[in-house]
Amino acid sequence: MAQAAAEMKDAAHGQAVERPAVGTRPIPGIRPAAGSAQRRAPDFAERPMLVFWETTRACLLACRHCRASAAPGAWPGELSRAEGLDLIDQVAGFGRPYPILVLTGGDCLLRPDLFDLAGHATALGVPVCLSPSVTPRLTQDVIGRIAGCGVKAVSISLDGAQAATHDGVRGIADHFDATVRAIRALADAGLSVQVNTTVMQANARELAGIAALAAGCGAHSWEVFFLVHVGRGTAEGAVTSAEHEQICHFLYDAAHYGLIVRTVEAPFFRRVVAERRAGGPPPGGELYTDLSARLGRLLGAPAARPSAHTAATRDGKGILFVAHNGEVYPAGFLPVGLGSIRDQPLRTIYRDNPLLRSIRAAQFTGRCGRCEYADLCGGSRARAYAATGDPLGDDPACPYQPAPTSHRVAPVAPASVSLDLS
Repeated sequence: MAQAAAEMKDAAHGQAVERPAVGTRPIPGIRPAAGSAQRRAPDFAERPMLVFWETTRACLLACRHCRASAAPGAWPGELSRAEGLDLIDQVAGFGRPYPILVLTGGDCLLRPDLFDLAGHATALGVPVCLSPSVTPRLTQDVIGRIAGCGVKAVSISLDGAQAATHDGVRGIADHFDATVRAIRALADAGLSVQVNTTVMQANARELAGIAALAAGCGAHSWEVFFLVHVGRGTAEGAVTSAEHEQICHFLYDAAHYGLIVRTVEAPFFRRVVAERRAGGPPPGGELYTDLSARLGRLLGAPAARPSAHTAATRDGKGILFVAHNGEVYPAGFLPVGLGSIRDQPLRTIYRDNPLLRSIRAAQFTGRCGRCEYADLCGGSRARAYAATGDPLGDDPACPYQPAPTSHRVAPVAPASVSLDLS
């Protein structure tokens, strides 16, 4: 999903501006791309890179980790077609480079006017991506409509390398086989496919197999979600802090096999990428060692330079989430309301909300506030809130201890800006 979005918007996003703050230094191990001497970082104080619209909470699945606690029928208060069209106009109102609009759910295919909404956005020049569920509604005819309506990228969830694991998470027998078929069909239709995987204790050992399966099915990118205890996800088993770190190092290895690799609610992956690119060693943990070895057995020797996402976005910085009823949140996993588009413009909420301004300024407490990677990473604001009730607090999943005296690491403007599903 990200690759197509990036191809559509690379040039425009590269023109956005935000100079590193005084007192910052370049990221170790990350060099600007050739010819990018004049490239400046996107100005996330002015506009988000991604706007997620939960078009509906209706979904035919009952996934164990669902953020939205989705149900088969539509929830009361969903935005009407007219309100949806107005929301899209407001996304375009941020100006160029337009944010990428991700139509998600629930299952966005249960929104009757989905293709009208997507068509309106593409007519305005707003890049559109879809995040449908794999159900009997995702037919070959629907895939053809998606490919023909201006949508270039689609994300599909795959939560296991074998049927027992994936079907157990999704709550439906034979869903694994249907998901693999859907990924292949979407790729064959010319769409850029992003595979989404939510990491939990139940599937952490299968990540190498999932990476190999995604690559073999024609996916362009792999987005790995790290569990935050919201919605039905409160009942699931998150991995430990040490396992978060080992998995991030494994994901850096996986990025050497042609897949663009990104994380959701694990922004410390960018610190890991910076450390590894600077020559730092991988960890010696058993989980990392096992996953890395399995990856080599399945895919052979690394064949490409790492494609690891390092744009310094986070909940509320470059990312905004609009719920089914118009309520706005910093991200889908951070249930701190910022206001409603029924009461005030989306642009005003994003630019002026005090919490979002604090998040973008990296005004954190505890370790995250002292950390030299506060701007590049900043920790998961959703996990900090879930753990402490403070969206500016520590991210307990990150084991990193900041240097006693440190200058903040300044993000280098990315050569391209790609999609980050939250």
